Amino acid sequence: MKKKIFIDGRAGTTGLRIYERLECRDDIELIILSDDERKDTAARKRALNEADVAFLCLPDDAARESVSLIENDRTVVIDTSTAHRTLEGWTYGFPELSEDIKSKLPSAKRIAVPGCHASGFIALVYPLVKAGIISADTLLTCHSITGYSGGGKKMIAEYESEERDCLLDAPRQYALGQGHKHLKEMKAVTGLASQPVFCPIVSDFYSGMTVTVPIFSSQLTCGHTVEDIKKVYAEIYTGDIVRYAETADETGFVSGAKLSGKDSMQISVCGNEERILLIAMYDNLGKGASGAAVECLNYTLGAPIDKGLEI
Repeated sequence: MKKKIFIDGRAGTTGLRIYERLECRDDIELIILSDDERKDTAARKRALNEADVAFLCLPDDAARESVSLIENDRTVVIDTSTAHRTLEGWTYGFPELSEDIKSKLPSAKRIAVPGCHASGFIALVYPLVKAGIISADTLLTCHSITGYSGGGKKMIAEYESEERDCLLDAPRQYALGQGHKHLKEMKAVTGLASQPVFCPIVSDFYSGMTVTVPIFSSQLTCGHTVEDIKKVYAEIYTGDIVRYAETADETGFVSGAKLSGKDSMQISVCGNEERILLIAMYDNLGKGASGAAVECLNYTLGAPIDKGLEI
């Protein structure tokens, strides 16, 4: 029997990408609301309670409202917003991080999809804290280059306007007050004692992302080296969706668009024995958003984990 799926917020960037990945699948039935109905609380409530799985592609407050409208214990919620990522009772939707997370996803009723920037940082740092290669007290920095689609419809329109501001021609750093909404998640999931200094940069390409965490070898514990980092990544990131690669660059350059259009992530280590660069490359709309959400759905349905994904 086909499972009924509802995308609350289908008109947004993430919702549309999820819809594109699901519309041709033969194992589900999509619940579609008209343009008028999708803004009607009663219609949304009906759809949320009818669905076997509901994706929430909404601002945080609206996502919380959607959860409050569900009156049964059957509907599985996969939330792409920031609202529930660090809350007890919600399973973090990054199965490649650990067997514990992977084992919880098939039966989870509340799943929080990781944030785009946070996905790369956590993929790089979580295994090292867990393995004891860096301590939880380590003070880290992180910079992230992302395509402009990460800013949603408004930012996409700004970048694609024929009369756009010339300042958009160059990369732009933002969240300068160190209050980015992903910081709480980055700290909580990795187990770090402090949030990193985080420098996100949006640039003039549609989608893609490169997240870099630089560390000194002196920050590693108990005589660990860069080779120990590579070994940890090579042992845990062996799948088709998240994989370790010895080489990150193309003729000395790392492109933020390398995995644009893909739902996978590549983890690499660069630098030297003294100064180390941990690098995650993926698509902010793929493994950084809608691709990760569909992967979570596949675990929920017991489908192949790459079904409907572009690897």
